[in-house]
Amino acid sequence: MPGFSRREILLGGAGALTAFAAGGLGARQALAAEHSLTLSRLNHSVLPETVTADMMSFSPSGPPPVLRFRKGQTTTIDVKNALDEASVVHWHGLRIANNMDGVPYLTQYPIEAGNAFRYEFTPPDAGTFWYHPHCNTLEQIARGMTGVIVVEDEEDAGFDSDLPLNIRDFRLGGDGQFIAFYKPRNAARGGTLGTVSTVNWQPQPVYELAAGSLVRLRLAVTDLTRVGRYTVSGAEALVIAIDSNPLPQPVAMDEIVLAPGQRADVALRVPNSEDEVATLVLKKPNGDKVLATFQPKGASAGRDLRELKPLKPNPVPQADLANAEVLDFVFGWSPGGDAPQASICGSLGYTFWSINRVAWGGDVPGPFDPLATMRHGKSYILRFRNESPNDHPIHLHGMSFQLLRSNKRKLPPLVTDTALLLEEETMEVALVADNPGDWAFHCHVIEHQKTGLAGFLRVEA
Repeated sequence: MPGFSRREILLGGAGALTAFAAGGLGARQALAAEHSLTLSRLNHSVLPETVTADMMSFSPSGPPPVLRFRKGQTTTIDVKNALDEASVVHWHGLRIANNMDGVPYLTQYPIEAGNAFRYEFTPPDAGTFWYHPHCNTLEQIARGMTGVIVVEDEEDAGFDSDLPLNIRDFRLGGDGQFIAFYKPRNAARGGTLGTVSTVNWQPQPVYELAAGSLVRLRLAVTDLTRVGRYTVSGAEALVIAIDSNPLPQPVAMDEIVLAPGQRADVALRVPNSEDEVATLVLKKPNGDKVLATFQPKGASAGRDLRELKPLKPNPVPQADLANAEVLDFVFGWSPGGDAPQASICGSLGYTFWSINRVAWGGDVPGPFDPLATMRHGKSYILRFRNESPNDHPIHLHGMSFQLLRSNKRKLPPLVTDTALLLEEETMEVALVADNPGDWAFHCHVIEHQKTGLAGFLRVEA
């Protein structure tokens, strides 16, 4: 944990803590930030003719804004906490400095009610990312706190427009009000699904797009739980990137599986006629569900998907597999029944899950031991073994890794930060430990994370 010792935290040091929570009081704070977020409660209409009370957002007036950064350019974001509880902001998938990663106590102190913090970092990669709280994570995300990040590359690929799609459920009753965010028996299994599917906080929105144009759809699954199968119907569409990293070759958008935390960039060729529509569809056993509709407007632009330039690979270092050290991680149920520690960042009160037979104790000052320690610049193979009959999207902060192999399926050589580990699957991935610090490592089914399936990996400089 940066800045102060655990003893200093527990014994006080109020002045130092206030300065840290405010993001520092140096000269750089005198300059206005490029972006600002206000963590807020609000009432907002999700279902027609109803207003959902007590939602949360990064804006006091509506859904979280799309944040747009430039690859290789430093950006600043001022975060003001207008909630009545603590929070932090994590920038999911961004390979940035550890002290800007937004994990309570591991990388920074929680931003308490009424306080502010300035984040400053330089995104090294282009693509689609997202942001969310990492404190009282389940409730704050459940109430709405998930937003999309777009990191622009230096060179334009040739799209006519760009449409971020924040895909997530809310757990609402028929009256449009929140119901229980989770059920303990589901948390100990696959997780608790939402009741209302939305895109950008809207059920089945319709987007008017120029007929015959080329649109970059940025799918970001920011849901708490749902592992879904997605397709585009009624138009030509190619998947061009997964989890911010370009594919070696685009593939047809017949059907892709995306778990919480994952993203997909899709090149859509809008139909030529206003009489034709394209749809984003969630495939479900009890019937497919249209999530969003893309309505052509005007005369056809006559574009062709072959006109697009290939996306540039992100500068993720490639592991030296011949000299890589293997680290094993077992994901499964918790061997003990100890309750997690009380925390300013909340607890569900259960420890159902564990990594390497150790359940995460909660977001508290610690001290905690890392699940593994890696040497800066060294190559590693991480072996993930799932002992449970449930799927786990495994997310690593601060670094990206390449999929290698599985005992259940053939894996494409994708570079990612969030890998879906299937039931009873063993998967190997490779990385270079190129980013010093303590990096959170957890399942992105948030009920699993908050009931023990979390820890951290240490990269020593």
